[in-house]
Amino acid sequence: MAAATPAFAADPVRIGVLTDENGPYTDSGGAGNISAARMAAQDFGGVVLGRPIDILHADTQNKPDVASSIARTWYDNGVDAIIDLPVTPVAAAVQQVAREKGRTVMITASAVSEFTSKNCSPTSSHWADDTHALTTGVAKLLPGGTWFFITVDFSFGQALETMTAKAIEATGGKVIGDIKFPIMNTEFSSQILAAQNSGARVVGIAAVGGDQVNLIKQAAEFGLRKNGVQLAAYLVYITDIHALGLEVAQGLSFPASFYWDQNDQSRAFSKRFIADRKTVPTKNHAANYTSTLHFLKAMAQAGTDDPIAVNKAMRAMPVAYFGRPATLRADGRALYEVTLYRVKRPDESRGPWDYYTAVGSLSPSEAFLPINPACA
Repeated sequence: MAAATPAFAADPVRIGVLTDENGPYTDSGGAGNISAARMAAQDFGGVVLGRPIDILHADTQNKPDVASSIARTWYDNGVDAIIDLPVTPVAAAVQQVAREKGRTVMITASAVSEFTSKNCSPTSSHWADDTHALTTGVAKLLPGGTWFFITVDFSFGQALETMTAKAIEATGGKVIGDIKFPIMNTEFSSQILAAQNSGARVVGIAAVGGDQVNLIKQAAEFGLRKNGVQLAAYLVYITDIHALGLEVAQGLSFPASFYWDQNDQSRAFSKRFIADRKTVPTKNHAANYTSTLHFLKAMAQAGTDDPIAVNKAMRAMPVAYFGRPATLRADGRALYEVTLYRVKRPDESRGPWDYYTAVGSLSPSEAFLPINPACA
């Protein structure tokens, strides 16, 4: 195996966490993602190929131009890998820079499946639950029946609705209506009333972040659940449920790849994370830890810092995903089981952060798209 270039042997291996440090995704990512990457570096031993491991971080401001500028500067100054990247345009911009530079990028926050199905590259990998896994999970969690969608009016929300509708129809269900709302909306009475008046038994919330939290809160105020309507959502973080409280969020259904209390390995990781951050890890924090550790293991296995060689090793090695079997496919898609969860009633919760009940699961082949032959 090739060795690290002697002239750079003393330089750190640098991993940059490019995240939302001050905006709407700080709770699900932000400082917690920086801590998760540092935990992975510590667990690896702090040194790889005889070089210390340095975790950098910067705020994308959720702007593609800001993120791509930081990425170019980092790569030009020897950063070996960039991780995190919330918001699709931000992640897409940095993925393009990484492709141009031939450097490693690991997308752990943004969810569109196109990062591997269309925009694959030898040095890019996608670790977040993607739109195919999320929509397939929602449809299989609540098969059949009548659906109405409340959808944020931009491409991501529309894609969630369209993909779920196809899966619903495939399971014998029927979409009987939908209504859109603008990003950063604060008042949802007209959308909720439209959903209520439709007579649908399931309302799909094709939204994220603050929009989603406000919509769920107002749906509870209108009594949708009490009237027998089931709420289903996609990109749900445990921080969202914590902000809402179980009285409001109970019964909400959604898919997720990680829950802090899913097994002994996740609980052990979460105990350490809580000691540092005073909160449980989200699935984004978990993905940052997993991808960082996997990258470092692959660099050691490859015996070089060459991005192509390291990414080949990443794809050849099994992924340590908190006790669950996982792999990284040739197109860079991380493959793992996706669990289907329901939020507990207050009387079901045994203590702080005990919020989820597992109600089913999707195998990797069910959750993720088949590989695009052009990316194989």
